[in-house]
Amino acid sequence: MANNKKEMIEKLKEKKPAMEVRNLSFAYGDHLILKNISLMIEEGKITTIIGANGCGKSTLFSLMTKNLHPAYGKIFLHGKNIRHMRLNDFAKKVSIVHQYNTASDDITVEKLVSYGRTPYMKLMGGYSEEDERWIEHAMEVTGVLPYRDREISQLSGGQRQRVFIAMALAQNTKILFLDEPTTYLDIRYQLDILRLVRKLNEQYGITIIMVLHEMNQAIHFSDQIIGLKDGNVLIHGNPEEVITTESISKLYNVDLKVVNVNGQKFILTV
Repeated sequence: MANNKKEMIEKLKEKKPAMEVRNLSFAYGDHLILKNISLMIEEGKITTIIGANGCGKSTLFSLMTKNLHPAYGKIFLHGKNIRHMRLNDFAKKVSIVHQYNTASDDITVEKLVSYGRTPYMKLMGGYSEEDERWIEHAMEVTGVLPYRDREISQLSGGQRQRVFIAMALAQNTKILFLDEPTTYLDIRYQLDILRLVRKLNEQYGITIIMVLHEMNQAIHFSDQIIGLKDGNVLIHGNPEEVITTESISKLYNVDLKVVNVNGQKFILTV
């Protein structure tokens, strides 16, 4: 038993983070947005970034997805500095669903999902059998297979969001970024999308990093929460531990009660 425990400890020591941010700073002109922050994204977990408007969430998301470059500091993906990675190589390891997704109204579901295979396509080449398998797999997992021949314009908001997640899933990456994936959806489709996110994490081992505004959903669907305030990391850890009346007050400058109902933590937002 002692030997097994020792082996477990050694394995934990060897485990590397999916992504790591070290001493990261970023500014727009003279306005400093992120202030020398460091954090770790644990592999195989769902990590949610929260915070008030203007705290730096979107900037951090853009930096971690190579849409922006840091002024100072480094971001590592499985130990490699993403600044030195080609976009095509990065796209084989990280997939991204942005907050504002656009596509031609007349494009079909299957065609849009197939764009997820772009990083693997060779010049002047068509889709391989492996590409076709991943396209089919992505549509099946996300539940959009019955709509494969429909045009995007014929889908509801929740269905459209599933299609964009399917396109990301077709990239066959182990890390998925989601920027406010429930924006503009009613509560039914918000929960539908978040349950899909949990499914991708639990059944397929995909590391999820997402930005959410709805606090109770962030608590319920996350393994780790990162809370930003004025460009600094204010909280980082298990939501059951880091979400408190005090931490919510500091993050959002509002006094709300945090309560436990049947073992589940909730924020009373009224």
